[in-house]
Amino acid sequence: MITLPDFEPGQGPVLMLNLIKFRDKKIYFEQYVPAFGQVVKQLGIEGVSVKLVSEVIATVITDEHEHWDEVLLVEYPSAQAFKTIAESEVYQQIANPLRLAGTAELKLLMTRKIDF
Repeated sequence: MITLPDFEPGQGPVLMLNLIKFRDKKIYFEQYVPAFGQVVKQLGIEGVSVKLVSEVIATVITDEHEHWDEVLLVEYPSAQAFKTIAESEVYQQIANPLRLAGTAELKLLMTRKIDF
């Protein structure tokens, strides 16, 4: 179960920062990503979009043994939409096994854009 901070309903989109170390990059992009899209469509959630896919070329300020292959930034219409997808039975059955097969390590950080 995913525990979310107390957000007021309708607070708007969140951005999930994904730090990924691949086990099998091909499985991740050719199987997991399409399966994830299928899950989102099946759940009828609109407004999920990939904002950035970027290769990590150097680790500058990290723990000594912390290395990531790629960074992804994915926008969800709300924190609740992310939770609904991640906790859904369809995600657990269809997409999550492919995510586990494709990633050796993964960290997710939920963020909210700051306008200033």
